[in-house]
Formats: sequence, structure tokens, C-alpha cells
Amino acid sequence: MRHFILTVSLIALSTGAAIAKPPLRDVARIDNAVFDVAVADQIRKKCPQMAPRLITALSLYRETRKLARELGYSNDEIEAYADSDMEKARMRAKGEAYMRANGVVISDPQSYCALGRKEIQKASRIGSMLREK
Repeated sequence: MRHFILTVSLIALSTGAAIAKPPLRDVARIDNAVFDVAVADQIRKKCPQMAPRLITALSLYRETRKLARELGYSNDEIEAYADSDMEKARMRAKGEAYMRANGVVISDPQSYCALGRKEIQKASRIGSMLREK
């Protein structure tokens, strides 16, 4: 009986059945990258003096997808995370909280510009996806 249990356990481990992956939202490197893109996107949409650095954003998108695949997530799992209305709402709320904490006033486009300039000056990943026109 012990031999049978050991054999079943080894088979389960070798197929990955015994090891569950966390949801992508719980993988900080993935979730943080998505957050940074979302914040940069909002800044460039709301601030008339900011433009996107599309190549930088596209490179981050590709690197993040590659990382998720390297961590064992399928394209379907990645797409489900990216397309989830619940995840989009969570990310929007997180981004709005970040922007408010950094002085953004929804009705004031210049406050988005100020945050964009601050991110560019800090050389943050958010700032790397923005440029002043």
C-alpha cells in the first residue's frame, strides 16, 4: 500500500497536478507590470502634454507575457486575466488610489501632467512609458 501511495504521489508531482499556480493577480512581477501600464495609460489619456512611449510599453507587455509563460501559465490563462472585468475594475481602483495619493484630481488634467512629470523625473517604470510632447 505504501508503494502505491508513493507511486501516485510521484506521478502527481511529475505532472504538476499537486502544485497549483497562484492566480496571476497574486504574482507581483506580473500584477505590478500591468498596474504600471494602466497608470501610464491613464496619465497619457488625461494629460494633453503627455504622449506614450509605445515601444517601451510594447516591450513591457511582451516581457510580462513571456514571464507568465515561463512561470507555467498558458496563453488562455494570461488572456483570461487580461480580459477579466473583475481584474480591470480592481486595477482601475488601485490606479485611482495611487493617483489620488500622488495629487491627481480627476477634474484637473494638469494634475495628471504633474504626476507624469514626477514619474518621468523619478525614472520609474511608469515614467519610462511617457514623454512630454
